[in-house]
Amino acid sequence: MKKTSFWRWTFYLVGMIILSFGIGMTIRGERFGIGPWDVLHYGLTETIGLTIGTWSIITGFLLVLLMIIVYRRIPKIGTWINMVVIGVFIDISLFVLPVPETYQGTLFMFVLGVIVMGIGIGIYIAPNMGAGPRDSLMLILVDKVGMSINGARITMEVTVALFGWLLGGPVGLGTVIIAFGLGALVQLALPTSVRTLKRLIDPRDIHLLEEK
Repeated sequence: MKKTSFWRWTFYLVGMIILSFGIGMTIRGERFGIGPWDVLHYGLTETIGLTIGTWSIITGFLLVLLMIIVYRRIPKIGTWINMVVIGVFIDISLFVLPVPETYQGTLFMFVLGVIVMGIGIGIYIAPNMGAGPRDSLMLILVDKVGMSINGARITMEVTVALFGWLLGGPVGLGTVIIAFGLGALVQLALPTSVRTLKRLIDPRDIHLLEEK
């Protein structure tokens, strides 16, 4: 069990860190637009202050509270860790990543960032350690409002992107690409991550990767 726990937590944490750096790369390529939730965090930073990572943590915390109110249960520890780790490492990535000086450099940074995001999400989802706060909101829309998963995701991301844009966040073609194309990258990365993790953990614990 210790072996299984080690590898599940390693995948979870490393995946979130990779995702955070992918987000940071897309923000460095912001002239093409950034992800819907990051548009909101960026807009809040421009309007109120604080860092983008801090706003990621604050909005995540509010969504976790909403989940607790709606479902009357405390989310898995992984959800809380997700909220904090991604916010912290977004800020770290923005501190260490250079600002591209050319159009080509900005485009490269953005495209690489989207790819890295997809890989990171696939890795951190594989160990099944708990949904992120934003995934929790999607589940609320599905369970309590009756939306389809796709409809809930589109509604959620269009709404936050619009609100973030009104606050000064950068919206562009890249926002659309991330909103509608990121899932395809995750579908490529997730099976590979799951297969790799299954080879590393105790075979008796494979069911942990499939529990809801």
